[in-house]
Amino acid sequence: MNSTTITRSKPLTRNMNSEVNELGMTSHTVTAHGSAWLAGAVESACQRIAPLWPLHAFVAVNPYFGLRHQDFEQASETLAKVAGSSLVMPRRYYREQISTGRISRTDLEQALQQHGLMADATEVEKAIAEDNPLPTGQIKLISNVLEDLDGIPWNSFVVERISQFAAASFDQGQAGWPMPWSKESLYEAWRHYAQIDLSPRMMGLKGVRATVTALPTLPMETIALALQKLAMPVDMIEDYLHAALLNIGGWTAWTRYLRWEQELAGGQENSIVDLLAIRLAWELILWDTRQTPALGDAWRNAVQTLQFSSAHRAHAQIDFALQTAFERSYQKEIITKLAGIPGESATKSGPARPVIQAAFCIDVRSEIFRRALETVAPGVQTVGFAGFFGAFMEFVPLGAAKARMHMPVLLTPNYRVHEHIHDASDKEVAKVIHDRHQRLHHANVWKVFKGSASSCFSFVESTGLLYGPKLLSDSFGWSRTVPHPKMKGIAPEFRKRLAPTLSAVSHGPQLTQTRQKTTRVPTVGISLENRGATGEMTLKAMSMTSNFARLVLLVGHGSSTVNNPYATGLDCGACAGQTGEVSARATAMLLNDPAVRAELAQKGILIPADTRFVGALHDTTVDEVTLFDIDGLISTHAQDLRQLQTWLAQAGQLTRMERASLLGIPDSAPGVVDALVKERSRDWSQVFPEWGLAGNAAFIAAPRSRTAGIDLSGRAFLHDYEWRKDEGFSVLELIMTAPMVVANWINMQYYGSVVDNQKFGSGNKVLHNIVGGSIGVLEGNGGDLRVGLPLQSLHNGERWVHEPLRLNVFIEAPKSEMDRIIAKHELVRELVENRWLFLFQMDDEHGSIHLRNAEKKWQKVSS
Repeated sequence: MNSTTITRSKPLTRNMNSEVNELGMTSHTVTAHGSAWLAGAVESACQRIAPLWPLHAFVAVNPYFGLRHQDFEQASETLAKVAGSSLVMPRRYYREQISTGRISRTDLEQALQQHGLMADATEVEKAIAEDNPLPTGQIKLISNVLEDLDGIPWNSFVVERISQFAAASFDQGQAGWPMPWSKESLYEAWRHYAQIDLSPRMMGLKGVRATVTALPTLPMETIALALQKLAMPVDMIEDYLHAALLNIGGWTAWTRYLRWEQELAGGQENSIVDLLAIRLAWELILWDTRQTPALGDAWRNAVQTLQFSSAHRAHAQIDFALQTAFERSYQKEIITKLAGIPGESATKSGPARPVIQAAFCIDVRSEIFRRALETVAPGVQTVGFAGFFGAFMEFVPLGAAKARMHMPVLLTPNYRVHEHIHDASDKEVAKVIHDRHQRLHHANVWKVFKGSASSCFSFVESTGLLYGPKLLSDSFGWSRTVPHPKMKGIAPEFRKRLAPTLSAVSHGPQLTQTRQKTTRVPTVGISLENRGATGEMTLKAMSMTSNFARLVLLVGHGSSTVNNPYATGLDCGACAGQTGEVSARATAMLLNDPAVRAELAQKGILIPADTRFVGALHDTTVDEVTLFDIDGLISTHAQDLRQLQTWLAQAGQLTRMERASLLGIPDSAPGVVDALVKERSRDWSQVFPEWGLAGNAAFIAAPRSRTAGIDLSGRAFLHDYEWRKDEGFSVLELIMTAPMVVANWINMQYYGSVVDNQKFGSGNKVLHNIVGGSIGVLEGNGGDLRVGLPLQSLHNGERWVHEPLRLNVFIEAPKSEMDRIIAKHELVRELVENRWLFLFQMDDEHGSIHLRNAEKKWQKVSS
């Protein structure tokens, strides 16, 4: 039985794809639609591209974010058409899940019914017994058609030429010489570059310079010319432009990021349009320089035959049913754990006062550590909250010329917090900054000298042996290969005195303006009149407004790895790829401020005089927690600190033991596991230093009583939330519009990197070369800029460590309020109603769970 024999029990509710128009559109057809129409089509295609953040602030991004307005299955068909990609795994993956029992027959049959397919599990198992290729009608570019004709890799050649040019144009300090024409637009610079590039001659292309010279001087005119010359049917234009953008998807993602930054500031950035014009200019170059009757016939045939057959849709529907069955398996597992456990409002109150309170980031890795800490210290109350702790700020490291976001990239900062040296005069700070700049300058000069063409060989011959001891210690993981970036250039005696300050500062260089003048510049420091409101918002959002412990930890998280371009990808997703240290310390300072506490008391939030907030950092690679700014507590909270540090050490050891098997560390004594985990963090050859957020599959916003004692295997984002304390449901709205969306981005980045690593991942980590200083990586020495995650963050060499599951969101709150927020916010509505995530409501009185289904109704899924 093949896939086409499985029929639907009901018709599709939407037209998945319309027939393309007959080829033969003339330039008059484009002209008739007008430049405004074309500009709209270009803008729509550009908005389909998800941004790519730089390596120094690597942000988990939903690679399908630009398609969120489409239903999940419709988006998969769009991707198949424009990129030959899919939103589901190959069939062999689902066969493995069926053979291991991960997908049960019951789940499969229910999924088939849900998708309207008249078949039973046995028929489907027969249909997927072989990896039959999915029939597609993918859009082809001229480079693809020409490649099919003569077997020469034209597409790779074009991508390579554009990538080399883009790397030089966007370079952020890695190149020894600046790119000429840097003051011109990207398209203008490319026209100059293309007229002197001799590479096309090596491919046998003649007349390229003349073709480039004849191109319009404006990018939109070049785009229009390409569409006219290639006679592209109007109803195919947007998809064709999308296909062209995805053909150089890494660099278009980078230019989309540049635009994103300006959009947040109310400005404009059009490098992505320039890049689209450059890609279409190459279509014209190949069309003009390789023009033959065979190419014309092949191109017309490629355009005329673009359609999706019924066989394609039947094949795809089986695949979607398999994915649904796979997701149902996990949903049943977690619903069984959560159902029947009432929320905090229905349980007995806890002890009069917690021994310790510890607020952790909602990151899935914190779930393991929280569970371990509660095991060794049952009297400790843990809380889950987004790792920026409600501090809407950007941060300026000591002496830095640029501020760094320390909050979700979907939001804009209100404050700019600087780093300073504790108990240092302005004169002393100025000297430390000067010395740091000098050291960094000398280190950069030395690095350039070592790698220069004139000295690289003689350098190794002259000084190579002197590096022997360092090379040996680095190779065995006894030392870091390089200093930690945040400590570079700082003398050792000042490192422990570095801290953020809430006050405005005047030291340091003039900050580089990275956005246009329309940017609303954040306030420097957090003013006294704003601190009370900020503290109130943070505590209410954490549902922490009473019953404070003597010590309240605010635990951000970060990682410690070496020789890892994706190091910031292991840091805090809520802090724009930075660690949560600054946010935790700044928030603790604010909540310890007597003036803030006095204002909070007037608003009914009474913080005992002996309560102290402590900023901390959880190193997720080695599972150690560092406490900050505790010198003043030695005299008042010494015993509390000693007990806390003991519990944290014990919890860290339990966490490392749980993670050991996934890291490939054999069953060993705790001390051996500890040593091996720490060694991995310093090993420059280690491709699996930790697994980051691999496995993430759920987001839970509820009181801790819903999840306490449940082993969620480090797969759930845990956000504490008590809806009965949420007056006006402003906190619920914040959760559904910020942390839930961030969790969806993380989830879909891992999903896309597994489902199609070639297009939405970054390939083999071992082959990576950094591009442009910190823009991104190439896989090898050429090709397109890579996006997403490397294979080594997803696969251990034998199996996928991350399971591609859409995010399952569980929120304990009234259905009516969740419906109101969905209706109010378009982004949330698109994610929920287009099935980019699954939204469940938890009843805090009966313990039942309801799913918001495709009909926008709440369906009970637990007894």
